[in-house]
Amino acid sequence: MRHALDLAWRLLRGGGRRGMLGSLLTLAAVAVSTGLLLFAVGANHAFSQRADADAWRHPATAKGTAGAIEALSTDSVRGKPIAVVDLAALNGDAPVPPGMKSFPKPGDLWVSPALADLIKKLPGDQLAKRFPAVTGVLGDGALVHSGELVAVAGHAPSDPVMKAGRSSDLGVETVASPKAIDGYATGAVSTVPQIYQILAIIASVLMVVPLLVFGGAAARLTVARRDQRLAALRLVGATPGQVVAITVAEAVLTAAVGAVVGVVLYAAAIPLLTQITIGGGTWFAGDLWPGVWVLAVLLAVPVLVGVSAVMGLRRVVVSPLGVARRETPPGMRAVRLVALAVTVIAFAGVSGGLTQLGRTGAVILVIFLGMAFLAINLVGPWVVALIGRITVATARGPARLLAGRRLVDDPRAAWRTVAGVALTGFVAGFLCLMNPSMSTLNGESKDRLELTVPASQSAEVAAKAKERLAGLPADVTVKKVEPDGPQDGPQAGPQDGPRDRPKEGARHSTVAATVSGGQQNVDRARTALTGVVPGQPAITEADQTGETYLLGDLRTGAFTVLTVSFLIAITSAGITGASAVLDRRQTYAMLRLAGTPLPVLDKARRQETLIPLAVMGGGSVLTGLFFASPFAAGFGFSGALTLVAFVVLGFAGILGASALSRPLLRSVTADPAPRPD
Repeated sequence: MRHALDLAWRLLRGGGRRGMLGSLLTLAAVAVSTGLLLFAVGANHAFSQRADADAWRHPATAKGTAGAIEALSTDSVRGKPIAVVDLAALNGDAPVPPGMKSFPKPGDLWVSPALADLIKKLPGDQLAKRFPAVTGVLGDGALVHSGELVAVAGHAPSDPVMKAGRSSDLGVETVASPKAIDGYATGAVSTVPQIYQILAIIASVLMVVPLLVFGGAAARLTVARRDQRLAALRLVGATPGQVVAITVAEAVLTAAVGAVVGVVLYAAAIPLLTQITIGGGTWFAGDLWPGVWVLAVLLAVPVLVGVSAVMGLRRVVVSPLGVARRETPPGMRAVRLVALAVTVIAFAGVSGGLTQLGRTGAVILVIFLGMAFLAINLVGPWVVALIGRITVATARGPARLLAGRRLVDDPRAAWRTVAGVALTGFVAGFLCLMNPSMSTLNGESKDRLELTVPASQSAEVAAKAKERLAGLPADVTVKKVEPDGPQDGPQAGPQDGPRDRPKEGARHSTVAATVSGGQQNVDRARTALTGVVPGQPAITEADQTGETYLLGDLRTGAFTVLTVSFLIAITSAGITGASAVLDRRQTYAMLRLAGTPLPVLDKARRQETLIPLAVMGGGSVLTGLFFASPFAAGFGFSGALTLVAFVVLGFAGILGASALSRPLLRSVTADPAPRPD
């Protein structure tokens, strides 16, 4: 292996200026692939860290001797949620919460930095009176993101707030009744973090599979020049094992340097990535750094490139003379279409029930997305060859004829040039239907504050609410609700007696205060109603749904994935286009010497990319639309506009990337006596 490394290094250094350019193209492709792969891995790591930061607030049933009582409620100010964690120690073994140095004593109040700033900034009657006597500021370990509003209050076990139940009607699980605990939960224990983790996995598949294809193609850049060189070594006596060793060594050396550069690029991009707003806030830089996964990526990327390079050696090892003579490899069979057809038909059979299967449906969707990507990548070269034959048959000029012949002669190389774009078309088609209209976010009431209480206490609570809201433009009403059966109403705390537990079918009431005058008056009313019902802040309908963040984040996620995907496509088109010119520099130079005008060669080069791009890109967009169709209900016209915008911008970017190869084409055709490397 040492001799193979020495020879590979000599070949890299002795390849001349254009040989070095080819190696630099491969290095750049690997660097971009590594950086974007780390972005996908880092995003999943960040959502996992957020899930842990959210989980500790949800009381976990004690498995041993309980050391504390924990409860959760959610208040709001200026339309932003405030997570309020109430804690009471049962003995000296109370577990210390994340972001704090010790367990809070009765009367202590710890708040997040963002909440502390708001308490100082806003008038007291809008926020500060809800949280008097702040004891300290929470550390990052207690927070999902730096801008999150969190309060941790210490109590005695006998305090009413530690005995009062919380309404568990809220679908986003922002409340939890008091429960005895011996530690804090970890992982995604509530619905919202689980949804974000599932969406992150789907987004990762949409980004990683095109990246893997691009990374594999990076190993085969300038493949024709390398095949000729290795075929010459085989013809002078090199064994197949030596050829494989040299190829692996050369590919791994280049890929290892590219992977390190990619890690550096990702690290440099983290400060910008932290500013992407998801879930109501930006990111901690440490959450986006995937830790040990960086080492795994550094090891995996060179291995992938080495394996891909070896897979392309079959012709060299089996028939070096055929490579030296530039014989056209045998054509591909239409059986490749079967893989795509089977994937589409199978998905059509199960798609109707995916939305009803929760996490299982998400896993099935991820599997089918991966299968669709692989099927498109498998059928791509066959379609390119078919396009080439049609182009040759319909050619009416030399440029179109040259482009068609190139597509027929080496469809795999032509596919590598457009593969990134085609796979990005699938991503764009899939995500355009996952892009909700913002008009869907405006249906919930934001000025009607509600308190849910037992029907027997509704009159008393309504009277207190009217008294506290005196002077504010608020109308207090009571609405009794007759449940049909057992309800998840307010539950008794750990020390409540049977009299505090609602009976099956018991009535409860909603005490509502409709406040006019805008958000400031609503916040004043929230502050005034604090403590009317122990442990239960007054909330609006918009607070309960949680859709404002989730649907908005779907848009942000779709834009982010589309941007990354088109970055992959544009980079792929630019790098593989330049590599194709280097691969065929002798052919271009010979045609130039034979009298072919340079504009004709340039036009043929462009058409060789644009013709299959238009066909495969359009087909991939339609395939993506088909796979997204089961999830399109309730999404607006904005998705279609997003698709059109990204396709237009992406196509323009790809044309620009392709134009960068024009000076290189002029350079390689300027040599009057081209020689092999």
